[in-house]
Amino acid sequence: MPIGCHPTDEPQITALKILIIEDNPDIVANLSMFLTPLNYVVHSARNGWTGLTMACDEEFDAIVLDLGLPGLDGLEVCRRLRNDMARAAPILMLTARDTLQDKVIGFETGADDYLVKPFSMVELDARLKALVRRAAGLPQASIVRFADASLDLSVWRATRAGVELRFTPTGYKLLAILLRKAPNLVLRESLVREVWGSAPPDSDALRTHIHALRGVLDKPFASPMLQTVPGLGYRLVQPDA
Repeated sequence: MPIGCHPTDEPQITALKILIIEDNPDIVANLSMFLTPLNYVVHSARNGWTGLTMACDEEFDAIVLDLGLPGLDGLEVCRRLRNDMARAAPILMLTARDTLQDKVIGFETGADDYLVKPFSMVELDARLKALVRRAAGLPQASIVRFADASLDLSVWRATRAGVELRFTPTGYKLLAILLRKAPNLVLRESLVREVWGSAPPDSDALRTHIHALRGVLDKPFASPMLQTVPGLGYRLVQPDA
């Protein structure tokens, strides 16, 4: 098998048809831009009534549902899909509300998972694929690898040359992006958008996290993998390349 980003010994998920019910056009555009190259077919609705209609008229592999929708809020959309329309597509709720009570209400209404804004695009992708696999009865493990480095997204366990590596949460997310796209260059702007979504940190944060990532991924080993392309971004390369 060619070296690259390949799941290991697991059934392949074909293109995933998802519905994003979200009234913020920037969030919809960012999600579509990120997910489409990852083999998603993205449909969207800007209010609760339209989203409810689309979800009833078509079959989707998963639904990304914002809670704060105009017309009909996300909880009511979810309730109607589950109770009135008997729709079984996995629902991932997006919300700025992060209290335990909010989450309990969401799950009781019929949501399958819950992601608080601002969120990481990498985490959203991993959660969507886990929901679809669970709904289809497929194994949950999903491993991305390049050269002698790998990351199991189901448990966030990283290794290089058989040695387990421990990163910060942001470090795991950066590694997942770089592994998925290796050996291609990942632009700085793309990394920031995929890790921090619509709430990017200050301009030095990415550099700091890349430095920490390099310290774990490369410094204990004879040959570095993480390469900086000045003024553009970062990529993983074959050791000794």
